[in-house]
Amino acid sequence: MNQEARQRAWRLLEESVVTYRGQPVGTVAAHDPETEALNYDQVFTRDFAISAFAFLLDGRPEIVRHFLTTAVRLQSHERQLDCFKPGEGLIPASFKVTDNGEGEELFADFGEHAIARVAPVDSGFWWLLTLQAYVHVTEDRAFLHQASVQQAIRLLLDLSMTSRFDMFPTMLVPDGSFMIDRRMGVYGYPIDIQAQFFAALCAASDLLDADEPANARYRAALDERLPHLAHHVRTYYWLDLERLNQIYRYGVEEYGPAAVNKFNIYPEAIPDWLMDWLPETGGYLLGNVGPGRLDYRYFGQGNLLACAAGLATEAQTTALMQLIAQRYDDLIGQMPLKLCFPALEGQDWRLLTGCDPKNRPWSYHNGGNWPVLLWLLALVGLRTGADELVERAMSDAERRLLQDDWPEYYDGRRGRLVGQQARRHQTWSAAGYLVACQLLERPERIELLHLGRSVEGASCAAPV
Repeated sequence: MNQEARQRAWRLLEESVVTYRGQPVGTVAAHDPETEALNYDQVFTRDFAISAFAFLLDGRPEIVRHFLTTAVRLQSHERQLDCFKPGEGLIPASFKVTDNGEGEELFADFGEHAIARVAPVDSGFWWLLTLQAYVHVTEDRAFLHQASVQQAIRLLLDLSMTSRFDMFPTMLVPDGSFMIDRRMGVYGYPIDIQAQFFAALCAASDLLDADEPANARYRAALDERLPHLAHHVRTYYWLDLERLNQIYRYGVEEYGPAAVNKFNIYPEAIPDWLMDWLPETGGYLLGNVGPGRLDYRYFGQGNLLACAAGLATEAQTTALMQLIAQRYDDLIGQMPLKLCFPALEGQDWRLLTGCDPKNRPWSYHNGGNWPVLLWLLALVGLRTGADELVERAMSDAERRLLQDDWPEYYDGRRGRLVGQQARRHQTWSAAGYLVACQLLERPERIELLHLGRSVEGASCAAPV
């Protein structure tokens, strides 16, 4: 590992720390002096989760505890019929510290100020995973059992499990409500959210105090939901050559409980690129599944998080790493790691992104490469014995990251160009690299980041 890159990454991370009334409460998304800040000067819940893992693995939990407390303080606590106010239980997408002249105040953004005004579905899930990692590393049960923290967990479960119009164990979400926060055709049941949902529900199962009577019905609901969610994703989202052959020969317009083609998928919708791209061995979880719809795109964060959290089976996790190794140039390239493959182009790009110039083909969310995902690649790769693949990806990444001042993302089919609108000095690019370094240096640290797994290290859901 490049010691200069590691030292610079730590310096960038520490320079990004935000304080509130003398206490560190998070890290800004980026502090690029050459680019307008917009909301990059705020503490994003999803971004700080990666910083939190780096701090925890380095034995510095104080900032993580203050962040968790701040998020609880800012969580929405009122039931709303007003469509312009955040629903009860929502954790803000981001917050910033402001000075009103009389002292510091916290300003929370629940999506009201975000581009396209989309509420964050994933912020509460990242908060739960950060809390789980904090408790496991510090064994701070006194903090966990505080009434406010336990109530925050219950509010998140109410928000994500109670009000629903669908009849699947997966979670229905709007477009642009997570890391892919622009129009990309990922509305419905995207794999990224299903993986985060599963990990967060497993974390909640670990974190809810069994001696608290108010938690009893939540724990029972989790015990019922998790196996169904695991079965659904493992069965219907998984794609390998054998599964592709089954879909290719589907009958359609089937009715009743004996239907094989449960989502009424038309074989003609299988994209041409997939026929030759999918190797004989290896597979991945589809980008989305819904009525009459399979999204055949590969999404890096959702697939790797599903493996890290135990949502994917061991065989599926091994097959995913085989796919990444065999399609290294496509899914990792010169700068890890491809967020989505392949990119939307032509008429698909025009219709599904609305001609979004930032998400043009092979840029940003639409086929761009994101260094932050190095931490997930390291976590899953080291668990499955793919050490050489992880080391190769890290070697490819660290020289460029240092040279290019830690960009947010890279463009191009192989990630050769710094993203056209990418911020430099991007905090989670440095944090993702640092977590990967920490895991490579001491692989036993892998067990400190359960990401939804139970304390014993097994999946919360029963094997299917």
